[in-house]
Amino acid sequence: MKKLYFLTKILAAALFLVVLPQSCTDLEEELFDSVSQDNFFQTDDELRAGFAEAYARLRSFANHGNYFSIQEVPSDEAMIPQRGGDWFDGGLWLRVHRHEQNANESVINNVWNFAYGGINLINLLVETFEANEADAATVSELKVLRAFYYFMLLDVFGNVPIVDATTGFDKPANNTRLEVYEFVVRELTENVPNLSRNVGAMYGRFHYYAGQALLAKVYINAEVYAGKTEWVNAEAAIDEVMSGPFSLEDDYFTNFNADNDGSNEIIFGIPYDRVNLQGFNLPQMTLHYSSQSTFNLEQQPWNGYCTLQEFYNSYDDADGRKGISGDQKTRGNFIVGPQFASDGTTRLEDAGAEAGDPDGTPLTFTPEINEHFPNALRQAGARIGKYEFLDGATPELDNDFPVFRLADLMLMKAEVRWRQSAGDASALQLVNQIRARAGMPGFDALNAENLLAERGREMFAETWRRNDLIRFGVFGEAWDFKPASTADKEIFPLPQPQLDVNDNLQQNPGY
Repeated sequence: MKKLYFLTKILAAALFLVVLPQSCTDLEEELFDSVSQDNFFQTDDELRAGFAEAYARLRSFANHGNYFSIQEVPSDEAMIPQRGGDWFDGGLWLRVHRHEQNANESVINNVWNFAYGGINLINLLVETFEANEADAATVSELKVLRAFYYFMLLDVFGNVPIVDATTGFDKPANNTRLEVYEFVVRELTENVPNLSRNVGAMYGRFHYYAGQALLAKVYINAEVYAGKTEWVNAEAAIDEVMSGPFSLEDDYFTNFNADNDGSNEIIFGIPYDRVNLQGFNLPQMTLHYSSQSTFNLEQQPWNGYCTLQEFYNSYDDADGRKGISGDQKTRGNFIVGPQFASDGTTRLEDAGAEAGDPDGTPLTFTPEINEHFPNALRQAGARIGKYEFLDGATPELDNDFPVFRLADLMLMKAEVRWRQSAGDASALQLVNQIRARAGMPGFDALNAENLLAERGREMFAETWRRNDLIRFGVFGEAWDFKPASTADKEIFPLPQPQLDVNDNLQQNPGY
């Protein structure tokens, strides 16, 4: 049974507020445009439902065409090649991977609506709870959740309006990225201390340690967001998290199982559920059409997301996180090699394999990708296997998405120690502890290259790679199927639909 705790108890009351994703295109619908304290949130049940919905809106986080996509596809660890008639989508995913996106990309507008939908609801809830003299912890929790939505906007768009009330913001203008950064820091430093430290009772919600983890993420990226370094403050926040009741799991993949709500390593996760909180549809996003038979999936996958060959090859074959080619019974970050039905012996076929496919019709996932477009082979690219796909799984996974987990915070601690003193022994020890769990020998010393590479191997497909590449100053470099890009592409354009309805918004430089 999932530890939904708070959400399970009140989500039933909130279901009438929830719009579940209906297809591979996630069209964000704003439900609260006409909601005010005068016509809603008049009863305790409505308040509880609204509180639940503020969290339930995070369901779009890992859905195709939203935040997960905008963090993964522009990075060097994931891409969606055009496979003939499949996945062209007007060139959207080709442009995003190549850092050639424009203001009309649907995924960019989806992320904007996703974040501001949560913010607008929370603004109303905060005002309502404050008017009813709710306890400080409740209001603070909502403000920390709002800061998380703003953190995503800060990271993706940079210069966005700060809207922290339900009135007085008709057609708001942009705030600078520095102002947004300072707002997020202020909200977190003022409110995180009020949060509960009872981790078990707060599963799927922002408790004290999850709030400190978010603050650490903001501080570690301060040089990018605000033009200044905050390594000392980042380390202090990390230390608060590491003082909490968390521990590394012996098995890396425990964090990504279908029942990973029991992981001692997850600090804050989105409690996806195939019935009550849908939105995590990774098997549809990454697996081949014929892979339906491997996992007896209810629906046929879409054959989209895959990993770049260079990133796949950054793992040693002995790395326990990598996976074994052709062995679908051994968990790995990647699914590669010959593919079989669920019996493990019946070879799967790709009836639509191209005449030029050197592997022919037997389905074989190859790390090599012949081209980005227009005719990437249907079998090309290692697929994302990090999260457990249960036999008979629906398109909506039960796996909770680990937004913050201890291994990430340990690597962050190592990074801030290394940035303050390159020879710091404790930094090396932390990184080598992560490597030891993967069955890998320790590094002799840390440098920017191996620290970034280890973060990539450990945090693959957890939405942090774009963020890391920017912080380490290499996001603009050329890699497979991407030319070198300029610094202005480190943030995305404001969506054209938002500019069309708000003439006070100004587009980001370079777009």
